[in-house]
Amino acid sequence: MKKEQLHQSKDNKSIPVTSVSSGKGRQVRQDIYYYTDQIVNFILFGKPEDNQWILIDTGMPHSSSVVLSAVKERFGENSKPSAILLTHGHFDHVGGVVDLIKEWNVPVYAHPLEFPYLTGEKSYPAPDPTVEGGLLAKVSFIDPVEPINIKAVLKPLPNDHSVPGMPGWQWIHTPGHSPGHVSFFRDEDKALIAGDAFVTVRQDSLYKVIMQKAEVNGPPRYLTTDWKAAWDSVKKLEALHPEIVVSGHGTAMEGKELTQGLLKLTLEFDTIAIPEHGKYV
Repeated sequence: MKKEQLHQSKDNKSIPVTSVSSGKGRQVRQDIYYYTDQIVNFILFGKPEDNQWILIDTGMPHSSSVVLSAVKERFGENSKPSAILLTHGHFDHVGGVVDLIKEWNVPVYAHPLEFPYLTGEKSYPAPDPTVEGGLLAKVSFIDPVEPINIKAVLKPLPNDHSVPGMPGWQWIHTPGHSPGHVSFFRDEDKALIAGDAFVTVRQDSLYKVIMQKAEVNGPPRYLTTDWKAAWDSVKKLEALHPEIVVSGHGTAMEGKELTQGLLKLTLEFDTIAIPEHGKYV
């Protein structure tokens, strides 16, 4: 891999918003550890004593140092993953990926429908600041949408829905928030890594994001462009009856709070998640 083949998005920039959870890591299963970078989560999958581990998503723009610090704390000095997995390619999930690839030289896996946004070919649709929602929705016009280019190391997730480096897990296509969005599920303990298919905080409300008020909610409104597909994806995940979820935004949730919240979201998605107005509604 030639490092010059990689490039960050042309509109890459830091976003000045954070939460009370920023800078904190939490282990929710022996091999599932998530870390909050400002307002988004990335996941370190693997037991600390094992040599093999996986990074899922890479945080906000300019976050590679944050990821490396969390990795050092979890796995020790000079540790690197066997691969990076992306739930999707929005700016807050690929913020550190270019620098991390240069540091580690490891493959990155994503759904093929997400490739145009990861190979420099296509920008995401612009965020919708007119959408019904709180302050974060109103200022979403500042969010980066230009593509990154990591074509040199990019690989498609396996056709059999297995997950590289994560035995016993399957990837599930959960579009709506983005065309190639995926979630990861382990049937053995009903653990779900949902990305932004649904989240556990109302992501368009600045107050709720800052305070990390826990509630099952739909995908972030200002960046979701296909609401029918998003609803179908939530139905697909609820049918798995997950017992714990780590989503892209918000705190991990499990038990009755998750079960009841996800069922309510599934049944009332049109009123809970879908905004009353907006250019993608």
